[in-house]
Amino acid sequence: MNLKAQRAAALKAAQDIIEKAKGESRDLTDAEQSAVEVKFAEIDELDKKIAAAEKSGELMAKLNGLGRNDADLDDPGAEAKSLGEHFVKHAGKRLIEVKGESGAAVAAPEFVKAATDTQVTPSSLSPVLTQVDRTIVTGVRPRLVIADLLQSGSISGTAITYFVEGALEGAFTTVAEAGAKPQLHAADPTAVTDALKKIAGWIKLSDEMLEDSDFLVSEINGRLLYELAKFEEAQILDGAGSGSNLLGLMRRSGVQTELRGTVASGDSAADTLFRAITKVQTGAGLDADGIVLNPADYQALRLGKDENGQYYGGGYFAGQYGSGTLQDQPPVWGLRTVVTPAIAAGTALVGAFSQAATLYRKGGVRVESTNSHASDFTSNLVTVRVEERVALAVRRPAGFVKVTLTAASE
Repeated sequence: MNLKAQRAAALKAAQDIIEKAKGESRDLTDAEQSAVEVKFAEIDELDKKIAAAEKSGELMAKLNGLGRNDADLDDPGAEAKSLGEHFVKHAGKRLIEVKGESGAAVAAPEFVKAATDTQVTPSSLSPVLTQVDRTIVTGVRPRLVIADLLQSGSISGTAITYFVEGALEGAFTTVAEAGAKPQLHAADPTAVTDALKKIAGWIKLSDEMLEDSDFLVSEINGRLLYELAKFEEAQILDGAGSGSNLLGLMRRSGVQTELRGTVASGDSAADTLFRAITKVQTGAGLDADGIVLNPADYQALRLGKDENGQYYGGGYFAGQYGSGTLQDQPPVWGLRTVVTPAIAAGTALVGAFSQAATLYRKGGVRVESTNSHASDFTSNLVTVRVEERVALAVRRPAGFVKVTLTAASE
């Protein structure tokens, strides 16, 4: 029986006692007075609970709605627009309900952004488990990131085994009728296994903060996912491979190198990058599709001018001499360009990212919260943890070229 039905029943019971006394034209007996007082006390307590529930409902309508109509909130199949919204929609009310309870944990149902995404929620642990695709993660960090360049894949186990391919041997040729056909194969394919690695972090929030769902959504979508994406990018690029670290792209055996000034002493950084693009094609038989640059090196390229004082990348108000359209971050040599401090100044990475490597994710981003960590309960705090599991497979290391942009003479 819900709270309002319980209140109605208590009120009717009190009214029946009073009406009986009125019908008999007498005062209430001591026993009847006590019974009515008990019912009135029960009604007062139920009124408090109903008011609290309505306040919570209004709060959740404001916080969970996030610009969507009531039908969306009532529809369990309605798609959340972000990881933070999904968390608040399904777990925010429960967080408020368990406020003050020691050792409380909350759970949200599986959040799948694509039909091929799969994830399992361990009911015994009751974590908040959600699935997030890259469009959500990169939406938090508006610029292009390295993960956007790579082919993406999913994994059901704890590791991925694949073959690192050597140079292609054999070639197509014309063949006479009934003649033997030539074989094409990768030389000395080597089996490599890359295990999933976990990336995680946590923050503490107060009970009062959890009651502000807009704040909770922004903390998850903005602060936590932003920091997760930054660290993931550093691991993909230059992870040491030891312990729980990924083995980054630039540390793979077989990656090619290009040093500025080794071909011609007057080579510019732009010349060296183009030579690296060519090396991807000649050394791996693949087409380069991306460049990773440090902000300082991108700035040097972006501010480069010709003898007439024109910026090679366009002026700061429009194109050269006021013509054309100014691009916010024009790509270098027409390739998708990731500008990030994750790569050291003076170094760049050119590669066939989508063909030579795959970033595997097991499930998506998992969000868990509890007030049983350390002194959380006694301090009215909740710990919110975010983590993901990823593996990086590099099938053609020669499809990447590590570029040194600083000339030996500099």
